[in-house]
Amino acid sequence: MSTSVKSAPPPTGVEDRTAVTPRPAPRGGWRRALRRDWQLYSLAVLPLLFFLVFRYLPMIGNVIAFRRFEPGGSMFGEDWVGLRYVRMFLSDPTFWQVFRNTLWLGGLTLVFCFPIPIVLALLLNEVHRRSLKRFVQSVSYLPHFLSIVIVAGLTLQMLATDGPVNHALAWLGHDEIRFIQEPGWFRTIYVGSEIWQTAGWGTILYLAALTTIDEDLYEAARIDGANRWQQIWHVTLPGIRPTMITLLILNVGTFMAVGFEKVLLLYNPLTYPTADVISTYVYRTGVESNSFSYAAAIGLFEAVIGLVLITSANTLSRRTVGTSLW
Repeated sequence: MSTSVKSAPPPTGVEDRTAVTPRPAPRGGWRRALRRDWQLYSLAVLPLLFFLVFRYLPMIGNVIAFRRFEPGGSMFGEDWVGLRYVRMFLSDPTFWQVFRNTLWLGGLTLVFCFPIPIVLALLLNEVHRRSLKRFVQSVSYLPHFLSIVIVAGLTLQMLATDGPVNHALAWLGHDEIRFIQEPGWFRTIYVGSEIWQTAGWGTILYLAALTTIDEDLYEAARIDGANRWQQIWHVTLPGIRPTMITLLILNVGTFMAVGFEKVLLLYNPLTYPTADVISTYVYRTGVESNSFSYAAAIGLFEAVIGLVLITSANTLSRRTVGTSLW
């Protein structure tokens, strides 16, 4: 005859030692982390100083947009003039022409330069020969390491009246085209050179994002009968969507800040009707004409528009696709 022995419950009042009670976070944890990893935190000193000196401290100078500034006088202007310079550029027809040119160049750059790296990354991801893939990557990355001065110089030489492009047109029986002097060609030249210089480098982040996609998802899609295009549409693109949205928000934030250096190097007085943008107009107004307060007002207006654009794009992205910068 067997008897079963039942374990008696623990007596009341006895503490259960198996239960883990959460302990409050120790005070001064960030101080201990700073002492422990001070070498790593020291790497952030120079970047923080860079942003402090060249990004945040210059914001104080925006006060001259509301004060009359004279070279050689006070750093923050002489007299308070309120919104005088804002009213001046809002009533200036030249400013609105420059504003339209900025919208055109910024929009064309966003439409063409943003999706091309994605397409190139998807194509490279389909290449299985490592030698061919590395060759294409090296050739496409190379223009990024050229300075803007070299890129602009190559563009001007290629499209000059006696340049290789016009020689090829003459060989085909066409008349020569004055690409550099005709305003109608400037936007095409600018966007084309921007694609050539930035497309390859922009694929790096997308190729890195592609490596994080689980291969089991592709296997499941193949079992369900999906072809290669359907796998790209339903697996690859959703997998890199957070990266795409993040870069899109950043590109929208710099929508108004069209490349100042490249425009300055490529344009000339003949192409001002389509080439002159806000940044180059501010440069000519402030540096060449010594109208620093007027230029500061225009620059502040451009910065406010950029802030509104990036905030709106971030909010729209968070509400629609659930991905945002903050």
